[in-house]
Amino acid sequence: MRAILADYFDQVTDLSSLPGMGAPEEDGATFAENSTIKALAASRAHPEALVLADDSGLEVDALGGAPGVHSARYAGVGADDAQNRAKLLAELAKPEQAGLPRTARFRCVLTLARGGVPVAQFDGSVEGRIAEQEQGSGGFGYDCLFIPEGHEVSFGELSEAEKNAISHRARALAHFREWLEQQAKA
Repeated sequence: MRAILADYFDQVTDLSSLPGMGAPEEDGATFAENSTIKALAASRAHPEALVLADDSGLEVDALGGAPGVHSARYAGVGADDAQNRAKLLAELAKPEQAGLPRTARFRCVLTLARGGVPVAQFDGSVEGRIAEQEQGSGGFGYDCLFIPEGHEVSFGELSEAEKNAISHRARALAHFREWLEQQAKA
């Protein structure tokens, strides 16, 4: 986010730079609900700040949209990225998944808030497919399994600049930048 928003803001920080600001419980049923929970919590704690919160994850069609909002905890609370990827591959290897397309998307919803009030919401997604095995070591989460449409390599093999140009987060941030430009004209 810092790299993509550098032209718009002098300073972009995250929760780790805010003393005493813990992460709220993400108990929403959708990415939009969870990003709103996070944005409102941070903007209530720091009402003078313009807060942009993200919730994102992977949706696999053959798994009915799973892992979805549970992407970070797919293999259980405390599981790491490797365990989440292993569970995803195991689920897709089940006999009932045989022959089903491995289509998927990364989805991101950003919520903008100030003073404990939601201001706007922006979403973005990137379509692709799940690889048979991990490819590349870049990125994080499911990046080494996700091959975006129009590419033959995974997010884990793309450079940061390439990924930032096409990712779900980049697309949501593009909508945010468009909104900023419209606000500046108003």
